[in-house]
Formats: sequence, C-alpha cells, structure tokens
Amino acid sequence: MVYDLFLQKQKRLALLIDPDKHSDSSLRSVSMNAEREGVHMIFVGGSLVMSSISHAIDVIKSVYTGPVILFPGNANQVSANADAILFLSLISGRNAEFLIGNQVLSAPVIKNSGLEAIATGYMLIDCGKTTSVEYMSNTQPIPYDKPDIAVATAIAGEMLGLKALYLEGGSGAQSFVNPEIISAVKKSCSIPLIVGGGIRSCESLRNVFDSGADIAVVGTIIEKNPELLSEMMKVVR
Repeated sequence: MVYDLFLQKQKRLALLIDPDKHSDSSLRSVSMNAEREGVHMIFVGGSLVMSSISHAIDVIKSVYTGPVILFPGNANQVSANADAILFLSLISGRNAEFLIGNQVLSAPVIKNSGLEAIATGYMLIDCGKTTSVEYMSNTQPIPYDKPDIAVATAIAGEMLGLKALYLEGGSGAQSFVNPEIISAVKKSCSIPLIVGGGIRSCESLRNVFDSGADIAVVGTIIEKNPELLSEMMKVVR
C-alpha cells in the first residue's frame, strides 16, 4: 500500500506536477528527472486542471516507477490510472463543498476504481500571498503566526480519523509554512505530516524537515530550475 510509504521513519520528497503546465514532452522530462534522482513519489493535480489527468499519469508512468498519487483540486480530478489518491478535506476552512461536498461526489467513483484513498486533512496556511487554493475554495487560511489555531485544527483532524495532515502554503507562496506551526503540529499529532508551498531552496527544505515534516512537496521551483532537484534529494538523504 502507498500509505505504508508515508509511515516509514525517514524523510521523503514528493514532486507536485500540474498537468496544465506541461506538454507530453515536458511531462516526460520532469518525470525522468524524478526517476533519475530517486524522488519518493509524484503528486498530480491542481486547482483547475483542464487537461486529461489520466493521460498525464500515463505519460508520467511511462518513465517513472515510483507511486503516482492524485492531489485533486475538485471531484473531477479522479483517475484509476494513479496508485492512490489523497482524499482531501479542507479542515482549515468552513466551506462545506471542500470539507465534505466534493468528497461525497467523488467517493463512489474512487471506491469503484479501486484507488487507495488516503484520508488527509488539508490545512491552508497564510504565507504572504493570496493563492489559487484560497481563491478557488473561498476559504480563509490559518494566520502565519497562529500555531495554536493550526494545532487545534490538526488535533481535530486526527481525532476524526484522518490518516495524514497536509500543511499548505500554496503554489507561489512568498515563504514556506511557519516552522513554529510545523513543529507545533508535529508534536501534537502522531499521523504523517506533509508540508508544501514556498519551498524554493535546499535551505528552506532542510528547515521544513528539521521542523518536523515527514514529507516535503516541491513543484513550481523544479519547473523553473530542474537541476535543483538533485541538490534537494541530497538534503533528503
């Protein structure tokens, strides 16, 4: 099971790919880079995704042998071609459509597909810029300097039976998630902690891991600077 990888006691790096930002050629290129450098998993998804998720996954899997996991922005981003799906609930917001609405719509499709569903509490953290997630979900992020709110939200998610937590700064965030929030959430919860958004350097990646993240997610910076992936994997190792 893919979730077993989440439970391993070692740091892991996930590469986030938004199919709308790639041609088939660039998809193969970035996926080959991930395979070559030993990236632990690839997340596929985005806030909109107008192109075919299934086709993108087929292209990725043609060159990448690790797990490919759906990171859906809405109920339409489901494909049986993936190895698993982060079954996200936006627990930091109060928009019912992203707490449970999209989940109800997609659950029968996911069950029939046989996809491994990893119930994940998705927490949007304010990192200095209005992000696509904030705009599309019509929800307020948790303030950057309020670890107590983040901790209470994370504890609630774990008590509800979620299997993982995802602290999200958002694509193009000005900074990565506040290390105090990462550390406080990690100390308060026992389930795997994923952190993404605003990780643009080896130094920021190291800071995210040192603060307590089990899985760090990078995306935009690797699209702009593919060579950085090799240096980031050295940090992971």
